[in-house]
Parts: sequence; structure tokens; C-alpha cells
Amino acid sequence: MSTETIAPAERAHGVTLSETAQQKVRSLLTQEGRDDLRLRIAVQPGGCSGLIYQLFFDERTLDNDAVVDFDGVEVVVDQMSIPYLDGASIDFEDTIQKQGFTIDNPNAQGSCACGDSFS
Repeated sequence: MSTETIAPAERAHGVTLSETAQQKVRSLLTQEGRDDLRLRIAVQPGGCSGLIYQLFFDERTLDNDAVVDFDGVEVVVDQMSIPYLDGASIDFEDTIQKQGFTIDNPNAQGSCACGDSFS
């Protein structure tokens, strides 16, 4: 039986980050001149369907955060959000119709018409 403990930076979550999204995050960090930021995804109460995503750069990690490194891009998920985001994938679209990060979440049972919240 192992008595090894897992450091917060090694605690895993089930979110994946596409290669396109990784490239965009690296580009944004280079533009900002920052190499100390991580991409944080969280779920918060709100929106017309009950829950909303928050996706932002964060310079800190908390004790119960799960962090996964995608070839130099760290994605951080707080402990409360992990069950809601397990299996979710983050991508980046750059088309004539839409530009921005997208989240495909198999845990979302429904979403609102604006696409900003889910249940």
C-alpha cells in the first residue's frame, strides 16, 4: 500500500484542451508577456439554465485545485467544478461566424438559447 501523497499541482481533472486551444492560449500569453498564468475553468451558479462557465487566466492555484499540463499550458479546475466538467473539452473556433473558446461538456443536460449557461 502506497503512502505517497499527491501534490495539488498533480491532482488531475477530466477536462481536455485541444491543440488549437493550446496554441491560442500560448499566443495570448505571449501577447501579454506573461508566463505565470494558467487557464482556469470553473462552474458558477447563474444564467438562465442554472450554471455558467467561467474561463479566464489566473496567476494562482488554490489548495484543492486540480491542474493538468497540456504541453506547457496549465488548465486549472477547482474542486467544486470537477464533477460538472469531467469529460469536457475546450476548443477554440476561428471562423467567419464565430471566434472564441468553446466548451463541449457531456454533463450538460440542457442549455439556454444564448448558449452561455447549462443545467
